[in-house]
Amino acid sequence: MDKYGLIGYPLGHSFSIGYFNEKFANEGIDAVYENFEIPKIDNFPEVVDSNPELRGLNVTIPYKEKVISYLDVVSEEARAIGAVNVIKVEHKGKSSFLTGYNSDVIGFTKSIEPLIERFHNKALILGTGGASKAIRFGLNKLGLETLFVSRFKKSDTITYEDITPDIVKEYNVIVNCTPVGMYPNDMNYPNLPYEAMDSHNLLYDLIYNPNETLFMKMGAAQGATVKNGLEMLLLQAFASWDFWNE
Repeated sequence: MDKYGLIGYPLGHSFSIGYFNEKFANEGIDAVYENFEIPKIDNFPEVVDSNPELRGLNVTIPYKEKVISYLDVVSEEARAIGAVNVIKVEHKGKSSFLTGYNSDVIGFTKSIEPLIERFHNKALILGTGGASKAIRFGLNKLGLETLFVSRFKKSDTITYEDITPDIVKEYNVIVNCTPVGMYPNDMNYPNLPYEAMDSHNLLYDLIYNPNETLFMKMGAAQGATVKNGLEMLLLQAFASWDFWNE
């Protein structure tokens, strides 16, 4: 039986295990999907070595960047992004050959593209982790200029305190790549001047639990278009399966 899985820490909120095991059951695929909750990236080789039937892995927080140094090959797109969330595992004798890809950018780009209007030229990306790198790559590919927002000021990054009403009008696409607002802490929301938003704003939240975050609700109340991350998640899962089987 083939095996697939997810590496990350912690993994309490994982969507992938339910999605893939249901897919395998429904389609008669002789495979199983497991969570590999590893407290340190140093434990990664052990996961590969002790599971000879492993064919593919998804990678989530906090290892999308750290796992790259363990891979034999990284796709051009994943290398440009600087983050990997899909690994194809091929066993050759006693050794393994690992190829890294990024399906976040595929899922996100396909999901947000239908919502992009001609007046959407600039975007704020909340957060600076592995997912946000894929989001920046995707938005740039769609022709949008991007700016990161973080709690700490760095080059090409502003802080939440720097975001004025004028900025949310100029950077009228805002993508939340942070866990702020995710269940069970769903009464939290990013600190933004929501009152300055209107129908020209597009708010996209990578969170899918709850279905509508306070970030989305507060934007929608001002007339903004809003969307959660569930479709992106499904699309990146489809892309993962394609990478594992190509």
